[in-house]
Amino acid sequence: MPRSKILYQCQSCGYSSPKWLGKCPDCGKWNSFSEEQRITKLKSQKTAEPVVLSGISASTGSRYTTEIKELDRTLGGGVVMGSVVLIGGDPGIGKSTLILQSLKGLTKLGRILYVSGEESPEQIKIRADRLRIKSDKIILLPETSLEGIISVAQKINPQIIVIDSIQTIFSLELPSAPGSVGQIRECATKLMFFAKKHGVPLFLIGHVTKEGAIAGPKVLEHIVDTVLYFEGDKGNPFRILRAVKNRFGSTNEIGVFEMQESGLKEVDNPSELFLSERPLNVPGSVVTVSLEGTRPLLVEIQALVTASSFGVPRRTALGVDYNRINLLIAVLEKRLGMHLGSMDIFVNVVGGLRIDEPAIDMGIIAAIASSFKNHAIDTGVFTFGEVGLSGELRAISQAGIRINEAAKLGFKKGIVPANNSNNMEESAIDITGAKNVEEAIEILMF
Repeated sequence: MPRSKILYQCQSCGYSSPKWLGKCPDCGKWNSFSEEQRITKLKSQKTAEPVVLSGISASTGSRYTTEIKELDRTLGGGVVMGSVVLIGGDPGIGKSTLILQSLKGLTKLGRILYVSGEESPEQIKIRADRLRIKSDKIILLPETSLEGIISVAQKINPQIIVIDSIQTIFSLELPSAPGSVGQIRECATKLMFFAKKHGVPLFLIGHVTKEGAIAGPKVLEHIVDTVLYFEGDKGNPFRILRAVKNRFGSTNEIGVFEMQESGLKEVDNPSELFLSERPLNVPGSVVTVSLEGTRPLLVEIQALVTASSFGVPRRTALGVDYNRINLLIAVLEKRLGMHLGSMDIFVNVVGGLRIDEPAIDMGIIAAIASSFKNHAIDTGVFTFGEVGLSGELRAISQAGIRINEAAKLGFKKGIVPANNSNNMEESAIDITGAKNVEEAIEILMF
């Protein structure tokens, strides 16, 4: 007979306890424990046979394109058969729209089972008409029972399965409510086993918490093969698709989309888009080059330095690491003698991008110095480089790709680390090397 056990689980991090706790000792959340009944079925399973690694044949042509280049790039080249892909994002950001548009290109594989636990078939039909998607191979199933979904999947044998969303699916074997840690883990695991056994790609759409993490919690990300986050502001038409986990490709690639009335449109040249509304001859605006995977991106970094009217000056960073900003401000004060201790400093990466690469350090320092001195930097100049605590300008990787991208957009001059400029081949634009921050600022300002 099955043995049942009552446990209390944190709905934020999945920590289990035999008794109820007011505060989770793992993540520190208050009142996050709920009672769950875990049922353990004692079944004898056949032991897997060991296999020699050299005797395993790996299929090289198992990827299928969605005909959406930005999505395929983020996935690592396309959809892998039998893979489980989790897509998370804020409500209304465009997760269901992205999935529905990708299914249009995947209908060539065969029938697609679209399981909707939140919307009715009529609502999905309205969205499909707006996206101009008409296909007899997309089968809609308004169902939230896991057992019912697997039964239908076994009956119609689809080539792709979409679950929208995983938080609404529940198993009859567990008494807990849909969306709880136990239900999400059980449903995601059984769906994953089904996908692996039949070689069917499985797309899961997940809700996110107030902190921006996929609800579930992290246990859901451990089960799947690929985790994609759809980022963006509802008031901004641009969306960024970022991979944070990918067993079949790189996690450094991003996809850029623009939300329009007819759906999501791919952005082929994000650099030109992010710089399209750049103000000219304004202090505090600098263009730098970041590398997202294999794609160079020219982004505008804006800084505003103003006298503080409070006892403690404010430091605000949007799109860059807050601690990194404080570090670079300290370098400016110590190495260049700029008195920023009584100044409010605001730094923003235009376009809603989030960049953690140290190559943009020189761009941040140039923007802050430009705003502090109220001196505009030439609009045809860009800069990049990692800044050390002693003020040195360190070389970065893939400098040639970054410079070529800047040349395509019409930039005439680049201020780069000296080691990068020494190792560079002849370029169509003027490349000047600088050994430290002081040299770079002197070249940019004068």
